[in-house]
Amino acid sequence: MTFARALILACVVIAAPTAALAQATNPVPQYRPGFAVNSHRYQGDRQRYEMDRLRVQAAERQMFARQLEVETQLSIIDVQTRRQPALVDPASTRILRSPEEEGARRQSATERREATVSAVTGIDEWLDRPQP
Repeated sequence: MTFARALILACVVIAAPTAALAQATNPVPQYRPGFAVNSHRYQGDRQRYEMDRLRVQAAERQMFARQLEVETQLSIIDVQTRRQPALVDPASTRILRSPEEEGARRQSATERREATVSAVTGIDEWLDRPQP
């Protein structure tokens, strides 16, 4: 039994450090030891470069919007210049008539107006009639 005990003891002594090493984790360094590079060292530079890039992009968009405004104004001016001007009727001179002709024209205009009023009045009276 001593041999068996010695064998078990030897297995336990050899297996104990192996099990402990299997469960231990080694931290992974962010940089190699002896190499002077820190991952956070350039974070400020990266942020500054990104802000500069965004500023340039905003300036480009603003310039593009301004260019579109100018082109729109030029297009409006171009359309307005190509538009046909409205034809202006020359000032017509009033035809001179005799007083008899003027009276006859006024009388016929009055008759037309009275005929229109009587027709419209007839329609209004028909619309305003009492409903049964």
